[in-house]
Amino acid sequence: MTWDVAIAGGGPAGLSAAIAIAQKGLRTLVVDRQHAPIDKACGEGLMPAGLAALQRLQVQIDPAETGRFTAIRWVQEDGRHVEAPLPPPGGLGIRRLALHQALRQRATEAGVEQREATIEGHAQTAAGVELKTSSGPVQARLLVAADGLHSPLRKAAGLERHSDGPRRFGLRQHFALEPWGERVEVHFAEGLEAYVTPAGARRVGVAFLWEDGQVPAPITFEAMLARFPLLQDRLASAPPDSKPHGAGPLLQHTSALRSGRLVLLGDAAGYVDAITGEGLSLAFDQAQLLASLLPEALDEPAKLFTYERESQRAFNSYARLASSLVAMARRPALRRAAINRLVATPAVFAFLLRHLTKPRK
Repeated sequence: MTWDVAIAGGGPAGLSAAIAIAQKGLRTLVVDRQHAPIDKACGEGLMPAGLAALQRLQVQIDPAETGRFTAIRWVQEDGRHVEAPLPPPGGLGIRRLALHQALRQRATEAGVEQREATIEGHAQTAAGVELKTSSGPVQARLLVAADGLHSPLRKAAGLERHSDGPRRFGLRQHFALEPWGERVEVHFAEGLEAYVTPAGARRVGVAFLWEDGQVPAPITFEAMLARFPLLQDRLASAPPDSKPHGAGPLLQHTSALRSGRLVLLGDAAGYVDAITGEGLSLAFDQAQLLASLLPEALDEPAKLFTYERESQRAFNSYARLASSLVAMARRPALRRAAINRLVATPAVFAFLLRHLTKPRK
């Protein structure tokens, strides 16, 4: 059979797109080489926009695998901090495995077929795309590349652009203890940040972000945690609840978001940095946008221009913010001065947070 849409990548981006597209009554196939459920290095925080998108997709997540947060706190090396509330209803920390399971379940309910297979190549035809997979050939009218940060399909389609600039990496691990507050904490040290997210009734996720060359070898979770004595004390008696999981380099650029009947979505469509916590929200918004153009764009692929234009607009807004925050984090003296100023004027931090994280319609 010929599928209306084939999606390469069964992570949150690919599955959210599959759900939104299947809700339009279109025959949808998801192909991923990894055995489900799929874990990944992720801060696991869903900001208000991402939470609203999940609700629109009618995705139900086990409450035991989540942790509510209503505020963001930035913490300096000396313990000084500034905190501000998120817009209602706040955010949710979600264990990545639980998120993936919930999305898979909702995709199944929506009529999406899911296959475990490796994509070995693709070719575009006048009517669609032909995929060569380890489980046999697949024909579809549209191919969505949601195959991650280092997307093989993006590279094969000639849509990858060299990313200049310092390389940044991430490493995440969980600890079995009750979260000590309904907030996400961002702890700063020179050349390194730690992100603390409630991810369950008795689970806290800790993710580090750093720039190549800023963390001395050997690079281990324990060595980076030692750079944050306040956080290390909090976690001292807590047993690990997962193994360390890494990702990077994070910065990825594209020359375009589509080529004929192939479109890029999620991390495959470009990535700047995890510093804003908006990666999942952007992917969910892209999924809804793409679905809104179907089925018309299946007959007239030129209409996918709207997807590229609006996705790029949203990405550029996120990229400007993320790049600015990374630049600030890279300059410890500037970062300390900026945060100390916010400590003295917390209303300014609250205004910025409210503006940057309000749910998108």
